[in-house]
Amino acid sequence: MKAKIEYNATEEVKELITRWQNWLRDERRYSIHTLDAYSRDLAIFFNFLNSYINKIPSLTSLQKADVRTFRAFLSHRTSKYIEKSSTARELSSLKSFYTWLSVNKIIDNTALTIISSPKQDKHLPRAIDIDDAFNILDIAQDFSKSEWQGLRDVAILTILYGCGLRISEALSLNFGDINHNNFLKIKGKGNKERLVPILPVIREKINAYLMACPYNIKNEEPLFLGARGERISPRIIQRTLEKTRKYLGLPDTLTPHALRHSFATHLLANGTDLRTLQELLGHASLSTTQRYTDVQIETLKKEYQQAHPLEKSE
Repeated sequence: MKAKIEYNATEEVKELITRWQNWLRDERRYSIHTLDAYSRDLAIFFNFLNSYINKIPSLTSLQKADVRTFRAFLSHRTSKYIEKSSTARELSSLKSFYTWLSVNKIIDNTALTIISSPKQDKHLPRAIDIDDAFNILDIAQDFSKSEWQGLRDVAILTILYGCGLRISEALSLNFGDINHNNFLKIKGKGNKERLVPILPVIREKINAYLMACPYNIKNEEPLFLGARGERISPRIIQRTLEKTRKYLGLPDTLTPHALRHSFATHLLANGTDLRTLQELLGHASLSTTQRYTDVQIETLKKEYQQAHPLEKSE
């Protein structure tokens, strides 16, 4: 973990927490970041439980915790204006610990299985206007330190909007990944590979960058390089986009990920079906892609309300 986390618990419970953490790391193969998040979530619960029962939580306390205790914990987190996604993860971490305790026959408390995760709010993707997308690609080059770096930034932004890639996917591309006829070979979440069609205009932007790039890039080397020849950092593209959006007077919501959202929203508006969009975006579940339909419905509703004569008559 990144830093030592103090737990408001007895030594016996602290020892069990350490064993649970080792299991997450060694058996479940959780990353250090996920392990750190789970551990901090558990510490939050123990701090709450200490106040709730007015004593240091022990193994007996964990066994006696009932549905009312866990609901009180969720209510407490809600009162702190914690985002539902964070509270849901905290509950997931807590369930993981309790499940581990049960599997290892340390305690058997099923009260937590009754508790459902907080219902998540729907966050509709914010797409930019098509004209704004073209304006961004037209002037992004002006904010870079050199011509080749400007061409690189434009190529990356064009890929984000033209192929719907995540910023991490675009910047993890190697030179060999673009040599699949008219497709990009993308390694997405969970190391799942997919092929994404590459439009001629995107190929042109990439080629313009490669022609100007001072480095001779080979197949297994990063496609997009920083000033010193290393794989480019996402922060560089984020800064370029920040400068571009400020110049154009566009909102702060215009991030690299907003370009991916715009790709999906604009394709859907032009008749692309959800299954195809799912494949292009690399979504594991169709329900994830379904939210773009919600965007279309919300936009249609707003336009209807603004345009209908009955609305104007009020």
